[in-house]
Parts: sequence; C-alpha cells; structure tokens
Amino acid sequence: MPTAWQTYPVEMKGGLVTNISPLQQGVTLPGSARSLVNFEPSIEGGYRRIEGYTKYDDDYVPPYGEPLVQGSGQSGTTLILGNIYAAPDEGSVFTISGVTGTYTVSSASFSNTQKTATLTITPSLASSPADKAEITFENTSALISGLFYFDQKAVAYRNNDIWESSGFGWSKVNVPSYGGTSINSSGYSGTTVGIKDATTSPKVGDTFKIAGVELVYAITDVTFVTSGNYILTISPALDSSPADDAGVTFLSTDRASGNKHRFVRHFFTGTSNIVCVDGVNKPFKYNGTVFETLSEAPSEVQGAQHVANFKSHIFYAKGNTVTFTAPYSDDDFSPANGAGTITIPHTVTGLVVFREQLIVFSTNTIHRLVGNTISDFQLQPISQDIGCVRTDTIQEVGGDIVFLGPDGLRLLSATDRIGDFGLAVASRPIQSQTEDLVNNNSSFASCVIRQKNQYRIFGFSPNRLARDSYGILGTQFADQTAEGMAWAELKGFLVYVADSIYSGADQNEVVIFANNTGYVYSMEVGNTFDGVNIPAYFYTPFFPISDPQKRKTFYRLTTYIDPQGSVNGSVTPKLDFDGAGLVQPSTITFSNDAATASYYGTAIYGVSTYGGKLRNVFKEQLVGSGFTLSLEYDYEGNDPPFSIDFVAIEFLENDRQ
Repeated sequence: MPTAWQTYPVEMKGGLVTNISPLQQGVTLPGSARSLVNFEPSIEGGYRRIEGYTKYDDDYVPPYGEPLVQGSGQSGTTLILGNIYAAPDEGSVFTISGVTGTYTVSSASFSNTQKTATLTITPSLASSPADKAEITFENTSALISGLFYFDQKAVAYRNNDIWESSGFGWSKVNVPSYGGTSINSSGYSGTTVGIKDATTSPKVGDTFKIAGVELVYAITDVTFVTSGNYILTISPALDSSPADDAGVTFLSTDRASGNKHRFVRHFFTGTSNIVCVDGVNKPFKYNGTVFETLSEAPSEVQGAQHVANFKSHIFYAKGNTVTFTAPYSDDDFSPANGAGTITIPHTVTGLVVFREQLIVFSTNTIHRLVGNTISDFQLQPISQDIGCVRTDTIQEVGGDIVFLGPDGLRLLSATDRIGDFGLAVASRPIQSQTEDLVNNNSSFASCVIRQKNQYRIFGFSPNRLARDSYGILGTQFADQTAEGMAWAELKGFLVYVADSIYSGADQNEVVIFANNTGYVYSMEVGNTFDGVNIPAYFYTPFFPISDPQKRKTFYRLTTYIDPQGSVNGSVTPKLDFDGAGLVQPSTITFSNDAATASYYGTAIYGVSTYGGKLRNVFKEQLVGSGFTLSLEYDYEGNDPPFSIDFVAIEFLENDRQ
C-alpha cells in the first residue's frame, strides 16, 4: 500500500464547460470550470474576479426633457406643460420652480401637435406658477434606449430627448441651432408668425419661445420666403402679438417615439461627428456642439435601424434596403454624386466593417460588400442559410466578428484562402447557458473590452432586477478559431444599451451601459456593483486525479492567487460528484486581511504598515476521502479583483477497492 503523499497540480484555464459529462471534463479539461460566475478567463492567466461598475454620473438622465409651465394663471389640480414630448406616467412626481410643494401626476394627456401635456395632479397647486416656470421630474422607470460615448461625454436618449454628460450633470443635446433668429415684423396673430436671420430652415416639431409673449409654441409647417426668412405655422395660437425684432429661442427638436438607437462615428470634414438612427425618425448627426436632423433624408433612410461608415460613405439599413451616401458625406443622397441603394434578400440585422469590406447580416444570410465607390461596389454572399438572429450582438473582438446565430454565438473569421470565411459555433461548450440567455430575454446588448480581448453579451427583460439579470463573457485566446474562446457567466448586470471605446489623450478604454433605472453606469470600475457586493463563484470539475476507480485520501489544498488587495473567500470540497447520502467535508474560509500590507485608497498614514507583501499562497488542510474531488470557490464582497491561477491537491492513493 503506498505511503507517500502525491501532488496533483492544476492550472486554471479553459473557462466554463457544460456540454460534456462530469468525469470526462475532469479527465480531459481539469483546469476548466463547471461553474464560473463573475470570474473572467484572463489573458494574463487564471480566472480573475471581474471588476464592478458605478454610476457614470450621480444625476439621473431627466425622464421628460425640460418641460415648462404653459401659461401663467393656472391653479387647482390641472396643470398644462409645454416643451414636452411624452405624457408623464401616472404616479410621476415633480416640483415647480417658484411654487412650494411636491406634486404627483394622477393622469395625463398629450398633444403631439402642440407638444404639451395636460396633467391632473395632487395636491392642488400651492400658488399659481409663472409662465415657462421650470418643471423638475423625479426619476422614473423610463428606459434609456440610446447610449454612446462621444467627445469624452456620454450621450443618452431617454423618453424622446437626448442628453450628454461628462460626469457632472446632464445637458440637453437635441436643441436646434438656427442662428440668432427674431420676429421679422409686428402684428402677427393666430397660428402664423414670421422669423428672420435663420441660418437653416426650422423643422416641423421644433418648439420655441418668443420674448415678451407667453406660452411655448410648436411648429406644424414651414414656408420658405427668402434667404433666412420663414413663415411658421404654429400651435397653439399666439397668446399675444410679438414685437418686431422680438427674440426667438428654439428649445427642442422632435425625436419622439424613437426605438433603440444605433450610431457610427466619422471624421469626413476634419471634425468628429456621430450619426445616429432610431428606427423611427430621420437620422441625426452631432459634432459635440451642433445637433442636426438629416431633414433631406429619403424615405428609405427615415426610420433606418442600422448605420455604418465604410469607404468614406455612410450606409443606412432599413428593412432589406441599404442606402449609402455620396463619398465624404453623411447627408448627400444624390445618385449623381455617388449615392445609391442595395437590396438584401432578408431584413438586415446588422452592419459591421471587417477587413476592408462591409459585412451585411440579415436574419438568414450574410453578405459582404467590397469595392470603393458606386462604380465598383459588389455584394457577394458569405452564407445563404446562416444569419444574425438577434440585433445588437455583433462585435469585433481580437480580429474576428462575434454574433448570435440561430444555434449559438458564432465567429466570422477570415481564413488563409482569399475571400473565404470561417463560421464556427464558438459557444458550443456553453450551449445550455446560451439557450437560456436567448429564451429568457426580450432584448440584447453587447460590448467589447479590447484590452482584455473580451466579448460580453447581455440579456434584458424589463421586469427583471439587476441582481437577477445575466449575460455571457468570452475571452479570445487565439484568433480565427472557436476553440480559442473561453467562456464565463455574468450576473448582476442589467444592460439594455452599451458602448465601449478608447478615448482621450491617454486612450483609456471607456465602457458604459444603461437600462431602466435612469442612470448611466461605467463598467470596469470599482469593486462593487454600484455599492452592492459582487458575488463570484468558481467550481472546478470533479478530478479523478489518476484512476477514478481508486480511492484517495486528501490531506492538503494549496491555492495560488494573484491579489491586488484583500481577498476573503471560501472553498468547499465536494467528493464523488456530491452524491446523495455522502458526508462532505466542511467549508474552508481563508483571508489575507491579516497580511502585513497596506492597500492604496484605504491605508492610513502613521497607522498602516508599508512595504509588506500580499499573501498569495493559501495552504489549507483537507479532510476526507473519495474517488473524485471538486473544489467550489465562493466569494461575495468588495475586495479588489484577484486571480485564481493554480491549485495543488496533496493526497494519498489507496489500493483498488
């Protein structure tokens, strides 16, 4: 009978695997995981506890724009608001500048013509508010359905208005800029008014105010007179006749009823611009200062759902039609200047530029567009029976395109053969988790974390809380191969829209996301989920170690961890596939808090010990014997990220029984 202890070392690699039997996994993939939640397979080795997220801005994105009291003299339990693009929900709470008290909406109706909302409120108004007094609504559950990072600011679309923030309060973006406009003559009355000195034509749906005149007005029609002069048909009728040269201040451009927003950046004119589509309205562009609706966009572009920048053209996709602009323009749709359209067999679900070609995904096909201009653009098929079935899952990571196909997450990869592509199913090792994600969510978002070669996909369901929301994380270790992806699960992320980009002079990676809480969050920041401890679990396979038919007596476990600070967790040994009726070893807790080291941000001068080293090797006694052994590591706290790199099990192998 052997008397010498033996050591079974295991390097942590391979990620989550759930599509093979427990014993097969323990024999062939001992470093993989049968459960891996909020740990990421790290390109630096091991499984690393993910970083947290925190609010990008402590202020919520305003839920109903910048509404104003529509006319003085209002009293009682009825209040009319102007400059608003949606009826506030029942139960919405607000305050009125200059009026004491907090008020709650009992019911509301909305006039799309006037851009006004008539509210029934409780309690009665404490005093009559001034005309155009500012209204401030408390946060609601209105969804943030558009989000991107541009000009070092987060830009968010919520309830028909667009906002931006550098992290310290939100400013409205969809404010038209037509120059220093004013009334061009006295004597106007009713629903017509003339303006002058406009740099471009105002748009139907714009709201504005006139100096010296009560109420906010919405444009219902525009008539061109001469350069800079326009006659506006408005609603409601003028409250009084404005004076000649009275200033006209435009407040907002109508972006009502927009769906999930998608965008593309370009630098055609020497200035960074972003072009955005929302599936309903005409696209808009924004350069960080000037907001502009693409009013000349044709019907094939109004309501576009996807947009891309390829070969200095902007491509807009709506249904199965792809429309592209003239070169170096985002709003020139003239065929004479090089614009055109392309028809795809099925509904387009995504556009992405990949290695000098535009990949066009539909529900059932994948095509590529090659060439440089309308004269040589060619649409060529990649696949006629596989497509992207879920929009907003397409991302480029590590030189390949990841997307959700009908049978899981696939990789679109270039091969050594010119013009050839690979389309392997990358998520096969976690097929059950992928199916759960698809079947239990109504919408999806995705992002990449470039510095980690990482793809993340999130499912969203409007009635689910953050703690119950989940997603999938994939780290790419080898290009152009599905086997090069290592997977894990994410829990605690409620994501409807997301964006990631390198930004600033230092090219730091910014990852932001939003949902229905009203806040925008920064991902990869901090050690909590916005103040909530991060739960993380890693369960190894069941190791047969040498021979699954020989019993082993286990004596010691050594866990090698790469810490950045404190580490507090536990490990629970499980014997023989955790079978029913078996007596299992007790849970072991471990911590390096007692180590003689101090952590940045928490150390106190004159009290803390400096120059110490973090404990990174944890040796714990094991008690028990069995044929197979699994280790279940559990963490829930606000410790900094750490990696589990290696485990070593010391055991004695007994005779065959």
